[in-house]
Order: sequence, then structure tokens, then C-alpha cells
Amino acid sequence: MHQAEHSLDEALDPERQVVDYLMAHPDFLARHPEVLSAIEVPHGIQGAVSLIEYQVRLLRRQLATERNRLVHLIARARRNEALAIRLHGLILQLMVVKDPEHLCHLLRETLLREFHAEALAFKLFARATLESRPHDPVANAFADFIDRRNALCGPLSSERAVALFGEGGTGIHSAAIVPIHADGQSGIIAIGSADATRFSPEMGTDFLNRLGEIISQKLRTVHLGNCEPH
Repeated sequence: MHQAEHSLDEALDPERQVVDYLMAHPDFLARHPEVLSAIEVPHGIQGAVSLIEYQVRLLRRQLATERNRLVHLIARARRNEALAIRLHGLILQLMVVKDPEHLCHLLRETLLREFHAEALAFKLFARATLESRPHDPVANAFADFIDRRNALCGPLSSERAVALFGEGGTGIHSAAIVPIHADGQSGIIAIGSADATRFSPEMGTDFLNRLGEIISQKLRTVHLGNCEPH
């Protein structure tokens, strides 16, 4: 009776069932290699690793790397899709803006929210004024950048922060600078953050570049006027 109960216990043991199944189907791992890459197969001799075990470990590491890369690509694609949707929404709103005050309010509210920023500044200069090299601190500090076509992100010196954002610039430590080129005017839009790592040189600028082009186009029909730093 005791022997029969022991046999029944073994028969109902999940591990025993797995062993029995594998013994009855020796080609199981060949038909399901994904199982082999997911289980631990230790070698019987301490300090030594069989060729098969080494290959399995290598395969597992490669698989983990590819999975991480895929997760990263999917996350980036989702972020880009979300940015594209928000950019499209901004374009639709810009299409109906007809006065400088509304334009200033829309850009300030949207950019501060989308970039989780604390400061925003618009600096536009007539090209003739830029060519004369005025004593404007912003024009002097960003004269070389204004002629660029691509946005720039990174840490911001205290001098440039104050020049851009006024007294509130003392607490701004990084920024995204977007060049603006409209009819007869050139300048920048500066988006500032108190976080020194919020805007870094490694950040992609495709979204910012498109944003600059869209705003530049809008400024051909609606002048920004006086839009003081936030």
C-alpha cells in the first residue's frame, strides 16, 4: 500500500511528469530550441563549461541584447509618433492664429508644456540690425548661432541665461536654442530648464528643427511683436 502511494505521488509530481515527457520525446528540444535558450543547463564539472552550454549562454546573451534593442526602438518609435501628433496639433492651431498676442500665448503655453520647461524667450532681430553688430547682449552672445539652420541643445552659462531670460535666467542651467528665419528677420527661440541635464548635446533635434521651420513660416504672415520672457 505504501509503495503504491509513493508511485502515485511520483506520477502526480509536475517535475516527474516533465521528466517522463522528455524521456518519451527525446527530440523535444530540437523541435523547441527556444526552451533551451531559456533554461539553465549547468555542467557537471565545477569550473568547466561544455561547448553546448557556452553556446547556449552566448545565444541567451545575444537574444537579451536584441530584445533590449527592440524595446528601445519601439519606445523611440512611440515617442516620435507622439511628437508627430503634438506637432500636427500645433500646426493646426497656428493655421488659425491671426494676431501677435494670440501667437505669443500659443507658443509660450505649448512649448513650456511640451518640453517641461521653466523659461521661454523669443529674440528676433532685423537682418540689417544684425549686420551692424549692435550692443545688444543677446545679438552679441548668439550672433554665430543665429545664422545656423539646426537647433542646439546643451548646458547654458549664467551669462547667456541672463541675457536670454532676464533676471529669471539665474536659475536656468540648460536650454534648447531654435533658429528662426522670417522675412527680413532672424533670431532664436530659447527653451530653458532649471535641470542642467534636461537639454543635452546628445538629444535629437529633428522635432526642434521642424518646429523652427513652422514658426518661421508663420512669422511671415503674423509678426510676433513684443513677447517678453516668461
